[in-house]
Amino acid sequence: MKKILLSIIICFLSLSNYAQEQITTELEKAYGEEKYDLIISEHSEKVSEYPAKAIYYVGMAYYMKADDNNVLKLMDLSIKKDKTDPDTYFIKGMTLNYMGQFDKAIESFNKAIELDSTNTNYFSGLGDSYISQEKYEKALSAYITATEKNEPIDRPFTMIPQIYAELNQPEKALEAFYTSKATISKESDSYINALFNIGLYEFLNKNYNKSEIAYKELIELAPNDYHSYAKLIQVYYGKKDYEKAKPLKDKLYQAYEQGKLTDNLKSMFCFDQFEWNGKLILGYERFAVKEGELYYKHIFYIPNEKGETEFTIQTENSPISIELGYEKYILGMDKNGTHSTFNYGIKEDFEYDYLKKMVLKILNEEIKATASSRKGKK
Repeated sequence: MKKILLSIIICFLSLSNYAQEQITTELEKAYGEEKYDLIISEHSEKVSEYPAKAIYYVGMAYYMKADDNNVLKLMDLSIKKDKTDPDTYFIKGMTLNYMGQFDKAIESFNKAIELDSTNTNYFSGLGDSYISQEKYEKALSAYITATEKNEPIDRPFTMIPQIYAELNQPEKALEAFYTSKATISKESDSYINALFNIGLYEFLNKNYNKSEIAYKELIELAPNDYHSYAKLIQVYYGKKDYEKAKPLKDKLYQAYEQGKLTDNLKSMFCFDQFEWNGKLILGYERFAVKEGELYYKHIFYIPNEKGETEFTIQTENSPISIELGYEKYILGMDKNGTHSTFNYGIKEDFEYDYLKKMVLKILNEEIKATASSRKGKK
């Protein structure tokens, strides 16, 4: 009799285990098929009866629906039934990150890492917690570790150079952007971001050829990235290869006429930047012209010690000057509320080296204004 009873118990336990395995398999399959609403509607009320991994998949359905409170509730329930599954701690940590509870998230990620120190996602999530707290050194360590694991994900490669930039370590940032470019998918936005920053850092280092390579590849991949057109124009001006800049300018003017430009490109673009007396001078070109009115076409912004614009030097289109048969533009300056003009004409098809030389002469006070007045409306 005892043998028969024991057999019945073993059979019952086997059926129970089978049922639990079956519900877990069923939920894993439904989750893989992205049937999140179905999982929630059919299983959320019965979830307390399920094994830990089955609860995890119901929680993941809520995770994909961005229902953070229910995710935490179910991950905690899953952990209560099984404290050895690192994935549960990882998802709990990710959810806590989204909720801004970074200290608790760090605890969860560290628990996941304690259970499995080989997973790149766990270290990347930990890095996200630290960077959200602006603990850049700890974030950097976590992200670097994430890149050293098997099949590392893209995110740490994209975050490492940004941290170096935040820590004001441009050489390491540039190196890390090159690593990011060599590692992540070309189809990702992060690849475009890496190219843009490589182009920027190489430009600032006056490595114009390397900057050109990066921006040209970027434009080929993202032909509507008009900010990169402006950056590549600056590269060609740095190389004094003005002819190569012309078709890029044409692209910007066409985009302007079609209303495609936004942000700081909406009305003008930076075509050159150069140093004078330790200050960075930015040269901009305006798209719009005001026929029959005075307008500024090329504007050079001179900053003060705080980096704010102190005054400008510009080419000015004067209808009176044109009527008198002079060049299309004259040189002017706006400084301390006073507008000054200089008796130097600039042709419409001027050579940029000449314009830049005249701007530098004004900056060095080698030429004097021929007329000055309190600044009025342009």
